[in-house]
Amino acid sequence: MTGAVARRRLVLHGRVQGVWFRDSARHEAERRGVAGWAANLDDGTVEVVLEGAPEAVAAVEAWCGVGPPQAEVERVDATDEPPAGLAGFSVR
Repeated sequence: MTGAVARRRLVLHGRVQGVWFRDSARHEAERRGVAGWAANLDDGTVEVVLEGAPEAVAAVEAWCGVGPPQAEVERVDATDEPPAGLAGFSVR
């Protein structure tokens, strides 16, 4: 399936704020050619949207399940969404 694009929205629970999660996610996504963004939410979770080749999105999602060394990811809530044609990856 050449040209297939997947989009996943993740909400990460646990010790995920104040541990460089968003910037580390940006680095991992850029390394794999995945677009999207990462943002801290008021409830202490981090929301990450990933869009790109299905294999690359799955790899970044798997990374998010662990996160950077100081993170302690307890749970990942993930949903599929229709692709929106995102380009680049931003930290919000």
